[in-house]
Amino acid sequence: MCAGYGLELRGPTSTTGERVGVLAFVPGRDDDQLELVRRWLDEQHGEAKITGRNARNLNPIIRRGETGPVAELAWWWLHVGGQPAKFTAFNSRSDRLLQSWREPFQHRALAPASWYVEKGVRFELPGGEPFGIAAITAPTAEKALTSYSIVTREAVADAARVHNRMPLVLPETLHDEWLDPARQGDASLVERAVRASEELSAALVAAGPVAGPAVGASKAAPPDAQPMLF
Repeated sequence: MCAGYGLELRGPTSTTGERVGVLAFVPGRDDDQLELVRRWLDEQHGEAKITGRNARNLNPIIRRGETGPVAELAWWWLHVGGQPAKFTAFNSRSDRLLQSWREPFQHRALAPASWYVEKGVRFELPGGEPFGIAAITAPTAEKALTSYSIVTREAVADAARVHNRMPLVLPETLHDEWLDPARQGDASLVERAVRASEELSAALVAAGPVAGPAVGASKAAPPDAQPMLF
């Protein structure tokens, strides 16, 4: 099974020299943070990849900083005790956040995206608009570097025809609450997030098969391979 997500280099919010989704997810449109995401778009072609010990690619996430949301590059594979988890930790089920991921659930983020791929099928909003995927985070051995895991939910609509899980996409109305470090990660937040994601999740449509080699086509082997995402 193959999977991945990222930001498309085109779309309804694009203008000359700008990328779809960048301005929508860079807090305050800060020049330094905007440049950070643009550099990632250019270097990684807008495609998020699982991070491994030898595959030192990092991907943008949005977290709550001291003065508000900030963009940073993070390690896509949750760490445990400062090291990459030896078990599969690139995603986390919404219905297991309180059982398996209680501590990381208290440190939440958003992964900006405008598409995701499952089993070779690309899903996006009809207009190509960007969206935020719920994520949880944990520190790494490098104090300045954060690791993260994508949160998934039960699939609906088009997505359910391909796989029984899909990313937990959050509407903008829930972004502040999800990122608020003072908001306890509890059962009510899980319920609110899943319920709030219903309309946006149902709006994601299959845009056709992925051209060329599938994203993350290699077999799962943590944490340097590209296993299934959702």
